[in-house]
Amino acid sequence: MDDDYSLSDIEFACRSLAEVDSRFAQDPVWNSAPDALQALCRRLGELPCLLMHGNQVCSSESRLRAVGFVAVYLKVAFRILESDGSSKIPANVRAEVYDALGKSFIHHTSPVDDRMLEELLGFITRGMRDSFRTVRLAAGRTLVNVVKLVQSLTDRSADLLVAIFQRVSALFKHSDTRIRETTVITVGLIGKVSIGVALQETVCALVSQACENNPIIKGSAVLQLHALVKRHGKTAYSLTAPYMHRIAPYLIRRLRSHPQGVHEFSRFLSVTQQEFIKLTLQHTLPRLYADGDLRAIEAVASDIGCHAAMLILDQAHHILAHAFMLQGIGHTNKTINLILHVLNSANPRSPVGISTLLDTCNVLLLTEIVVCLGDEDADIVEAASQGLRKVARAYKSPRSQPSNDPDEQCLAFLKEHMLGIISNLNDMLQEIRGKRSVDSKRQILRSFGGFARQIGPAIANVAPQIMATLQTMVVIPQFSDAALQSWHTFLATLEPGDIGPNVGPTSASFVASWSLFSERGRQAAKQCLDYMVIIRGEELGSHLAEVADLGTIPELAESNAVLAQLRSTWTPQHRLTSLLQRLESESLVVATQAGVELKAFLLEGDQEYIRSLTFGDVFDPLVGHIIPALYYAACRDDERAEALRDLAFDCIGIVGAIDPDRFELRVNDHRMIMLSNFTDETESALFALHLIRDVLVGAFRSTSDISYQPYLAYAIQQLLSFCQFTTALVGTGRSNSVPIKVRNRWNSLPKDVHTTVAPLLASQFTADSTAYKPPAYPIYHSKTTYREWVQTWTNDLIRKASGDEAKKIFGAFIGIVRDNDVSIARHLLPHLVLHILSSGNPDHTEAIRTELLVVLEDQVAPDSTSSPDKKLYSAQTVFMLLDHLNKWILAARQEVMKRQKSNNSILDTDVSLRLPCVESVVEVIDQGLMIKAAFQCKDYARALMNLEQQLTVQRLRDEEKKREAPDDTSRREIEAKSYQDHQDQYERLHELYSYLDEPDGMEGVSTLILSPSLEHQIREYESTGNWTSAQSCWEVQLQYEPDNLDYHLGLLRSLRNLGHYDTLRTHVMGVLTKHPDWSAHLVGYQVESEWMVGHWDNVQTLVDQAEARPAPIFLAQVLLAMRTGDEVRVKASLSEARRVLGAPITASGLNGYRRSYDAVVNLHLVHELKIINGIVKEIREGPSGATQGSQKSFDKLLQHLSARFDLTLPTFRIREPILNMRRTAFNLSGSHSGVVKDAIGKWWLTSSKIARKAGHTQTAYSAILQAQRCNTEFSFVEGARLIRARGDPLRALQELEKSMRLSGFSLGETRDERRDRDRAVDLAVGPDKLRTRAKVHILRARYMSDTERFEDSRVFKEYKRATETLAKWESAQFHLGQFQDDCFKALPENEKRTRGLRMNLQTARSFTLAIKYGSKYIYQTLPRVLTIWLDLAETDGTDVATIFHKINEDARRLVRDVPVWKWYTAFPQVVSRIGIRNQAAYEVLATLLQNAIQEYPKQALWLFTAVAKSTSKQRSDRSKAILNALRTCRRNNVSSLISTMTNMTTELLKLSKLDVSDRKPLNLSRVCGDLQRLIPSQVIIPLQESLTASVPPTSSSDAQHHPFPLNAPTFVRIHDEIEVMTSMAKPKKLTIQGSDGKIYTFLAKKDDLRKDSRLMDFNAILNKLLKSDSDSRRRQLHIRTYGVVSLNEVAGLIQWVPNTIPIRPVILKLYARRGIPAWSPSLKETVDKIKAETDNVRAAKLFVDRILGEYPPVMHEWFIETFPEPSVWLASRTAYSRTSAVMSMVGYILGLGDRHCENILLDTGCGDAIHVDFDCLFEKGQALETPEIVPFRLTQNIVDGFGVTGVEGVFRIACEVTLRLLRENKDCLMNVLDAFVHDPLVEWEDKLRRMSRGNKLVDMRTVSQDALAPIEEKLRGIFKHFKSSPGKQLSVSNHVQSLILQASDNANLARMYIGWASYH
Repeated sequence: MDDDYSLSDIEFACRSLAEVDSRFAQDPVWNSAPDALQALCRRLGELPCLLMHGNQVCSSESRLRAVGFVAVYLKVAFRILESDGSSKIPANVRAEVYDALGKSFIHHTSPVDDRMLEELLGFITRGMRDSFRTVRLAAGRTLVNVVKLVQSLTDRSADLLVAIFQRVSALFKHSDTRIRETTVITVGLIGKVSIGVALQETVCALVSQACENNPIIKGSAVLQLHALVKRHGKTAYSLTAPYMHRIAPYLIRRLRSHPQGVHEFSRFLSVTQQEFIKLTLQHTLPRLYADGDLRAIEAVASDIGCHAAMLILDQAHHILAHAFMLQGIGHTNKTINLILHVLNSANPRSPVGISTLLDTCNVLLLTEIVVCLGDEDADIVEAASQGLRKVARAYKSPRSQPSNDPDEQCLAFLKEHMLGIISNLNDMLQEIRGKRSVDSKRQILRSFGGFARQIGPAIANVAPQIMATLQTMVVIPQFSDAALQSWHTFLATLEPGDIGPNVGPTSASFVASWSLFSERGRQAAKQCLDYMVIIRGEELGSHLAEVADLGTIPELAESNAVLAQLRSTWTPQHRLTSLLQRLESESLVVATQAGVELKAFLLEGDQEYIRSLTFGDVFDPLVGHIIPALYYAACRDDERAEALRDLAFDCIGIVGAIDPDRFELRVNDHRMIMLSNFTDETESALFALHLIRDVLVGAFRSTSDISYQPYLAYAIQQLLSFCQFTTALVGTGRSNSVPIKVRNRWNSLPKDVHTTVAPLLASQFTADSTAYKPPAYPIYHSKTTYREWVQTWTNDLIRKASGDEAKKIFGAFIGIVRDNDVSIARHLLPHLVLHILSSGNPDHTEAIRTELLVVLEDQVAPDSTSSPDKKLYSAQTVFMLLDHLNKWILAARQEVMKRQKSNNSILDTDVSLRLPCVESVVEVIDQGLMIKAAFQCKDYARALMNLEQQLTVQRLRDEEKKREAPDDTSRREIEAKSYQDHQDQYERLHELYSYLDEPDGMEGVSTLILSPSLEHQIREYESTGNWTSAQSCWEVQLQYEPDNLDYHLGLLRSLRNLGHYDTLRTHVMGVLTKHPDWSAHLVGYQVESEWMVGHWDNVQTLVDQAEARPAPIFLAQVLLAMRTGDEVRVKASLSEARRVLGAPITASGLNGYRRSYDAVVNLHLVHELKIINGIVKEIREGPSGATQGSQKSFDKLLQHLSARFDLTLPTFRIREPILNMRRTAFNLSGSHSGVVKDAIGKWWLTSSKIARKAGHTQTAYSAILQAQRCNTEFSFVEGARLIRARGDPLRALQELEKSMRLSGFSLGETRDERRDRDRAVDLAVGPDKLRTRAKVHILRARYMSDTERFEDSRVFKEYKRATETLAKWESAQFHLGQFQDDCFKALPENEKRTRGLRMNLQTARSFTLAIKYGSKYIYQTLPRVLTIWLDLAETDGTDVATIFHKINEDARRLVRDVPVWKWYTAFPQVVSRIGIRNQAAYEVLATLLQNAIQEYPKQALWLFTAVAKSTSKQRSDRSKAILNALRTCRRNNVSSLISTMTNMTTELLKLSKLDVSDRKPLNLSRVCGDLQRLIPSQVIIPLQESLTASVPPTSSSDAQHHPFPLNAPTFVRIHDEIEVMTSMAKPKKLTIQGSDGKIYTFLAKKDDLRKDSRLMDFNAILNKLLKSDSDSRRRQLHIRTYGVVSLNEVAGLIQWVPNTIPIRPVILKLYARRGIPAWSPSLKETVDKIKAETDNVRAAKLFVDRILGEYPPVMHEWFIETFPEPSVWLASRTAYSRTSAVMSMVGYILGLGDRHCENILLDTGCGDAIHVDFDCLFEKGQALETPEIVPFRLTQNIVDGFGVTGVEGVFRIACEVTLRLLRENKDCLMNVLDAFVHDPLVEWEDKLRRMSRGNKLVDMRTVSQDALAPIEEKLRGIFKHFKSSPGKQLSVSNHVQSLILQASDNANLARMYIGWASYH
């Protein structure tokens, strides 16, 4: 072995063994002396350790593989024992031989073949028969090592172990007691190291020996059994129980011959013999009957003391299962005959057959057999399979169908019972019917797969139960292999269509638990996934979206590749949508896995797409899905959901603190109101269906808790039965026996619900009948947690339900509510409370009232012992109950009124009787207590609602007193006193609005407060962001109360929001010096100030010592971890911070995004710290340290941070902390590189900008200084803007110019010099700096213009420089063109035809370039270009012609170069010009129209085909010519759409103009059959949103932009019945079904709807402007628009606005309730007096005293009744106030009249005010017989709907914001109205004819000017009382004030037409 040093360890070991083998293979033992042989054996025993471990401690874990010791050692052993004859070898040597051999097994790592094992066993058993005990024991120890080795062979260990114990069994039969005794000891040793099969064989062998007569053997066996009990840490019973199926029959068969065996074993178990026999009957009786051993059976019965027949009945399922599985010919029949013989011998008069016996235990019997399908012995599985067939043949079910095919018969039989079988299997797994061993449970789990194989595809009917079981067990390592084996079989058995619902839970479970699986388990899981994805993937359909991401697991690479291919067409939107749907799954494992994937998608997905979701003024609607989905995950009420919550918090941080004003949250509410109190069978059935569909099925399918699922199954089963659903519905019974009503109910359930509940139609789940002890009321104080309280209360109310229907429905939930789901209990509780109250039991009513009051009182009790969580959630539950009761009261009142009108008194009486019962409980709740409780748990909307109701009642009382007062003086005194008395309530209102973050409401309340307190002023300042003033107020407060902690906290809050951290730090240190006990309250401010000034040692100290843990402490921990650079610490601190900072989100609930926005901001900060830490540390000090890769990463980081900043709420309070944290994190990097410094400087400039806009000028100035310290380029620009913001434009310009010179801008260059310099600049700087330079030029030009000290030419040149600096920048071109256009408009009329033409050309060219390069200003530029271009086309003159030709060519190029969608934004204006006389312009226009129709035919044709039907021949002819030219176009299906649209327009026109004499419904098929034949069609339904083009958020995406919804609904069907409306025009109401499944309603009206259509266009533009303005967006100002399509000048379609009601019937109903008539003779008399009165003051007094006194304002009641839930009430009332304000301003500007109460609608879903019927436009109302002298409707009821503040606050501010926007965008809006000029209204044409009779020079421009000039004046701020009155220019606020005064002036209202109902 000279070359041993070159060998590896394993080669050396093998070489050594080869040497030993070679030595003993040929030569005998050299020295056969006993001592030498003994020494040799010992050395051989030491050799394996030496070779495998060297000098290390011996271990059975060998690091060398494939080393075979056994064969060599066996050969050596033979040689040694044969060296001198084994008989002559001393016993000690023989023992050493076996010991050496045994040690070889310890380190043997190569395979063992059967032949070798056979030789080994022969050699060992020879030693175990040796005459010397030491040798026998040594051989026994060797056998122990053999067993240990065999157990490590996973593939065939069971067979080998059986072979070993067969050898042992032979030794037990040896005649020599000594050999048997040592064998017992050996078996005992084996048992100590064994598991599974080996342990089973050991125990059974020892038990058999314990029953021997020989006391030595018996004693040894018992001792060994006791040793095993101790070794395995079990009881005697638990050790032997898994093997009792072998032990008990062995003992009982010998009961008569060897009774001492049973006795001895019973004593070992510590039970009596009788108890043992009873315990083991299930194991013994089946075998005794199979053996036909009647004597043994009778002996067993005798010992127990009962008849054998009774034992059969008790153990029938065990006995019969064994009997049916017997395989011998006739064996089963023989056994069954014996069973029947024993049974019938007990009662010969009433013999029973096998069917009767089977009826007693059918499901249990089948379950026993099915369990055997999971046995690992194939013969037993086959026996079980045959046994099932035998049972099916023997069983005669009344429902089973006869069949000649035994397999079909068996399958039908099993289907009938499979739900019961699965339930029993689950009970076994849960050990409900006794303990089960691990091996037994594994067999049960495997039996699920075997059972699925037997059933076939029909197993899908019990898929939820099987999936729940598998998901529960797969996460338990010892059961995962068995579960996965069955899982694969289950999936492979299903039909392709049934696999889909299971792929989500399956894949999610596997991916989540992959690390827990064994190698075998992973292979099984891979098979499942391969089957689902590779084999069945293409058949999954929509379920493909539910498959979890497999990319994280290398073993699943193939499946993942196929999955990726199947999803290759998915867009990022598709993927994100599917992830969100999975995140909302009720399955926790699916949701958690979706959270993991969503996080990965947000971090690693298409970042451009993700950024696009939150870009611009209005975010993608998908954002409204993302936030609710994440909040749903964060608020999951499940103790196991912590991981999901953490993922949700992480994802919220990744998404960022999205501005809540730029998206709409999606809210789903499935709640139902029960009017009938379960006395109406139909309503009760609907309620049961609601519970099944919306509550139970989702929980049933998604749960992975098999102990919970039976409760859910029972509830579903009972509700199905209640709905009268039977198996006949699914084809297993006679379908004609199902009533139509029941079948319709069944069909109303979705298909997936059918699939889930169908198997439960025949289920037989039962409820526990445990004794119930009613709790003592109030329950609340006796329970420590919210969960216990709500479950106990709900459970008790269920048992108090009265009436059969209510008992049946609620009784189904006892098990669920008592032991499991609190969410279901919470869902049921409102319905239960309502039911109990409605039932009228006074004791129960009082108990509920007490419970509600106790919870509310606990909220405000200072000595409350309840936990904060219990108080909060309990209060929220009580509030939910009260909201539900209020909703019912509203519905009940409406129902009573409806029944009274229809004279149906049956239900009316029933509801009327129950109404007071419910009202009494609601009314008994003290409003003061409600306000306090709501305030305490931060339900501020509820507190506000109750306080306002309290105020309203008091005001009504005061008004009553005023009316009863004798004179005006008394009235004034009452009014003054009332005002004074309410001051405290107004202050409280103000406080509530501040907590609601409603500054508009606060401002409104402020007008009611006579003497605002300092606290009031502070709230006002803080709500509006005026932190400087708030700081001053807090300082004043502290002068008087320096020891008030709240005042110090207020001051610190102001300092932090102002960014004055040095001052904040100093103040905190000073306060703590005097009040060290305040540390817990101040530590958050203190630690933040310390990190802001960079005192990190202090930060560390504060974090270490802090007892209180506010948010800044956790952020500080992250910063400190980042500072250390310890990634493990950083990760841990980030995780902890997310979990703690996200907690308020969970508490806020699903709809609490706004309430918890501060927590969202904190998560936003945490995520930014994470990504900054990952990138910034790569930047090394100095520019040379930054690699190209790290620089690129850094640039991407800055872009990402910029996008995240833009999506946040644009307020200083929110954005400044984000910037502060970024600067702090960047400074932590310790890098002094230029890129880091530059980034920090730019963020200082951003801070300055947002501070300036918020009015914090000092903070802004400080930020500029910081930016200058960082040498940030162009910081002077922000400095100039700050000076301008202070009101000094000249100084701002001077400072700007000075800084421009210092920065290299040369302000006096010639054009050529500037061009040369700019070229040099272009080469030296990037596009961002060029843009900044261009911005500087624009800013200078604007300041030059503002100072009014410069000629227009100089200003023009400066704007021009901006375009020269960056020619392809939209903003520069727009500002240049805008300046030129303003100059043009300022010219005198005589110069507009000379100088003005050149300005028009410059404007048009600049605007065309702006259109080409972007879309930000598209609504300003494109309409103006159209106006200039086409107006010049119709203007005569040589100079005009020259300019027109140039602009026309520019327009031609623009049509060719820019995307068509840009033109579509002004499509109505384009179409209106189709009649233009200039042929050159028309050619370009025609090309443009053709392009638009080709690109967007579905939208464009709605407008354009109407022109083809025009009454104007020229317009009609030109339109037809363009359409005819396109009929050959195949692009976008244009030709077909033109044909369809032309026909559809013709038919709709025919229908609209159809004269009808009465209101009888029409049949479309009769009056307009051709229209029906055109449907279905690809024509889109003309909805406003489908016809309005959108603009992309960035210009870079212009080419790929899709301006219209891709899935706009098309016509599928028009319902045949057409309703004729009652109005004068008799419009026809069409009901249209869209391709999206929704129903849309339109009115076909004979009227000129072009006015309405263009007003919708106007409103659509205005909505975009409202969304683009931060003030407007924050208030969500908008106008509700709807589809209007003009079919020609005399007819059109108007979309019916759903869920709306006119104001008039609302008010009349409220008055009727008070007994106030809608009309009365006295009212007519008063109106006549007012009409005759010439004095306005007296007319107003009559109006107030005689009319308004009789008609008090009642509108507020509608909001309370319609929206009883407080947050919805506040939101709807605010929406009503703001939409009223917006439309009031728009209506005023456009001269909109006829605003009576039928023309203003209320949205019953959200409170929006919606205006309809725009016929009375352009001041037409002032020309009526009774002129309209108010600008908009602002009557008492309109104002009453605004709340107690009236027009102040919300309404006024919304008016001011709207009017400001209207005035700022007057040019854009006037351009929209330009279409009226070129496509005039019919009434304008009539007016033109009248005017032209007296003046031939009058043309349409004159008429349009008369209509549009007042609009332009109003947009310039000129206010006139009447159209003919002199005007005065006003500021926006004064303008609004004048309008409000005019609209609400009682003198004006008194003069209005009586039908206008100014008193309403």
